[in-house]
Amino acid sequence: MRRLTVTLLAMTAFTAHGDEQTGPVQKHHAPQSVDMSPARWSAGDWDKYVELEGMAFPGNPEVIGHGGAISGSYHPLAQRAGLEALAQGGSSVDAALTTAMAQITAGGGAVTSFFGIMTLVHYDAGSDKVSYLNAGWNTVAGETDPLSIPGEIAGYGEGLYGTGDVSGRTALVGGFLRGVESAHARFGRLPFKQLLAPSIYIAEHGIPFNRSLQSFLEPRKQDLARLPASKAVLSRSDGEWYGPGDHFVQPALANTLHAIASQGVDYMYTGPWARKAVAAIRADGGNMTLEDLASYEVQWNDPLQASHNGYTVYANGAPSYGGANMIEALHLGEAAGIRELGHWSENAESFRRVSELLSNGNIPFIEAFAPGSLEQLYPGLDFSLAARTQPAHAEKLWSYMEEGRRMMQWDDKGPKHSDTVVAIDADGNMTAIVHSINAVVWGKTAIIVDGVTVGDPAVSQKAILAMAGPGNRLPDPTEAGLLFRNGEPVMAFSSMAMGLHLQTFQSLTNVMDFGMTPKEALDSPSILYPKVESISDMGNAAATVRVMRNSFPPELLEKTGLPYMEITPEERRYAQGLWIGIARDPATGTLRAASHPYTNGRAMALESKP
Repeated sequence: MRRLTVTLLAMTAFTAHGDEQTGPVQKHHAPQSVDMSPARWSAGDWDKYVELEGMAFPGNPEVIGHGGAISGSYHPLAQRAGLEALAQGGSSVDAALTTAMAQITAGGGAVTSFFGIMTLVHYDAGSDKVSYLNAGWNTVAGETDPLSIPGEIAGYGEGLYGTGDVSGRTALVGGFLRGVESAHARFGRLPFKQLLAPSIYIAEHGIPFNRSLQSFLEPRKQDLARLPASKAVLSRSDGEWYGPGDHFVQPALANTLHAIASQGVDYMYTGPWARKAVAAIRADGGNMTLEDLASYEVQWNDPLQASHNGYTVYANGAPSYGGANMIEALHLGEAAGIRELGHWSENAESFRRVSELLSNGNIPFIEAFAPGSLEQLYPGLDFSLAARTQPAHAEKLWSYMEEGRRMMQWDDKGPKHSDTVVAIDADGNMTAIVHSINAVVWGKTAIIVDGVTVGDPAVSQKAILAMAGPGNRLPDPTEAGLLFRNGEPVMAFSSMAMGLHLQTFQSLTNVMDFGMTPKEALDSPSILYPKVESISDMGNAAATVRVMRNSFPPELLEKTGLPYMEITPEERRYAQGLWIGIARDPATGTLRAASHPYTNGRAMALESKP
């Protein structure tokens, strides 16, 4: 089979707007008649998945199928919408995009947004090619002093929602819908407007205002009340805030989605929504202009590629650094001998080494916050993305780490709000997505324009904005990708939340080194995001390892020599990474899909009961 010729640091292979298609594209035959509205779902399905929306941990039963599968971290209603796309002849891209948009809608735009960001890694079976789409933030061209942007994030708890003056300067240009448009133009089969149909139905028909939405709303009422249009989104017709059990409808968002369905994504970037958004942002002192939105371009780049224990990993590359974090961690695992030591749930030294090597995910922040410190800590090491994906780099880095050279290990500042989707269709096409608002819930500014959340992602990324420069693409920590074995694609995966990097490494190592299925990888004991005790002026943190209660033998934890604490499922929210995966047997086409057990996400497959 043909393999990609990879250019690790190619920033922009080509761009795409609207229906324009560039590069080799597999031609698909669209189904003759498609109706994706939940009104036509099987009897009882709507009520079933609406009920699951309100459950915190409904479990993650493995599903097995052959005709296609979908999984996501949150919102089973959205995964059911993606399954419908597969059932009606849609591609993996159709299913994944449908799910992602329905996730935003079911979540009320609180933690993901149609004006957020998206990373997509895709395998096209017809051309035997892997592609990587970056629809991340663009910085504002007129923002030339990002370090002076008002606002701070003071860790989790009340500080999560931000301090300081409200400012439109905290808004960035989101590429989510441009990414949806471009991915569909290249790899979609279903009519574009049908991908929006489930989201329109959810917004118009409404769902119960569940406890998750209530937990988002309660601490944000003061900020959301600042602007009448924002409060209206979260208020009943009598003007009172929504409460648990109320029927939550989103007429403003429904109207926006109808306009996008009929007029295209330009409605958001050059049309009426763009004009309203820029006016709202500038009214709060922001520098964004219509040109910032109109000039936004999606980037189709080469994915990063690496080998590990007989597998080939394809991951999102530049301008994202998440894929480099992931591959470097896998190479560090090799250098640390994790496979030879045995699983970290059974070997204390393996546990200690995994806990140590996972701090590599903070390498990209070090130069942003403490220039020159990497050379001081690790003299002679090249930390370019290209170098970080090489085994020799990891071997040297691990030797330094074992000497006791400690980097800035953990930073609990900044929100990590996002969601994930993976999909595989009947033809073996694979799609992995992570999308995010990358801001506090609804944003400290709480600007909501015609039902679409703008957010305040610049607050927690000022130093990174300064490094990127005005009008440029912002690097991001997202992690999504594909696994190949013996030249055949065998898995799609994606990850999100506070501990996304930790869970990605552990899940991939479980699969590649310890022979687990996606569900077994997720059910295996995990090292969670540590509790940060204190952060010095130099950014060094004292941290306590967190694990689930009763997941590791107490004698193993004591033997590691590390400070640790055991937590309950309810305490996992700001400690867990949420990884999802679908495996495919190339010989039989059998699909095995799973979602994380500690969310309400759901895995579904055709030829199995959804």
